[in-house]
Amino acid sequence: MIPDAVLLHSFGGPDDPRDVAPFLANVVRGRPVPPSRIEAVASQYLSLGGVSPLNDLNRRLASRIEAVFARRDRALAVYVGNRNWRPYLADTMRKMVSAGVQRAAVFTTSPYSSYSGCRQYMEDLDAAALEIGSGVPALTRVGPYFDHPGFLEPLADGLAVAAARLPATVPVLMTAHSIPTSMAAGCQYQSQLEYVKEEVAARAGVEASRTRLVYQSRSGSPTHPWLGPDIADAIDEAAADHDTVIVVPIGFVSDHMEVRYDLDVAARDRALSRGARLVRTPTPGDDPRYGEMVFELVLRATSASAPRPWCGKGCCKAATP
Repeated sequence: MIPDAVLLHSFGGPDDPRDVAPFLANVVRGRPVPPSRIEAVASQYLSLGGVSPLNDLNRRLASRIEAVFARRDRALAVYVGNRNWRPYLADTMRKMVSAGVQRAAVFTTSPYSSYSGCRQYMEDLDAAALEIGSGVPALTRVGPYFDHPGFLEPLADGLAVAAARLPATVPVLMTAHSIPTSMAAGCQYQSQLEYVKEEVAARAGVEASRTRLVYQSRSGSPTHPWLGPDIADAIDEAAADHDTVIVVPIGFVSDHMEVRYDLDVAARDRALSRGARLVRTPTPGDDPRYGEMVFELVLRATSASAPRPWCGKGCCKAATP
């Protein structure tokens, strides 16, 4: 059954420098993140103006999704609700209740399975519904979409353009957000990333031997193991033999802080310090095919024949100490 609306469920980010500290407090609540790490991340936000690009990116994405539905004669309102900053998920769901929304499809701006990228968003929905009480719309959540052409093709096209301008020997680092190894053990995050790495390279016509899966943006306690290799170490190794490295952000939908700072500033500077140039390819969120993908996934998830549940009982567990 076609829903009344689409809920774009995202991470959130500060809209003003004054928001940075309370936003980060929301992000790390209940997690053993060292204060020095929080201060470092705050300084990164402030160095780029103290405003996360994510909120504006999500507003633009919501408009594109509405336009796709309108072109298909299925006009639906698209709402944005965040985990960590305004508009908070519960506040957005209250607006949906007031607007009379009875059924909504939920699209999360995270394409992979993991606790932080998947199950925690489901917990957010449950908590918001409990907070609101009666009248909450029936919600159908779109599952992980890492293998959808609307996500893969823009990444591959970006790589193909970059590779065509450079020698065929230039190494390609495909990067994603690191997570604790204990969290990775309870989900398919690594295998999904490996699939995307291979698929993006094949679609771009790039030899798989040139590519390497790396991780970035680690934020947890230094005493806990996280997925690696870290992109900084991989850049050092690549720069020992090459003067250019291509970086493909396969773990990210849009140019939010982990792309704008961790790649475009920190990783770029790391490469320059080693005498190499970093060429970063685009994220897929601004590509028209991404909006079309959302339309297709919403229809698929809300059809009578859609398989449910799409995730197994007990999957995507949280990290253990």
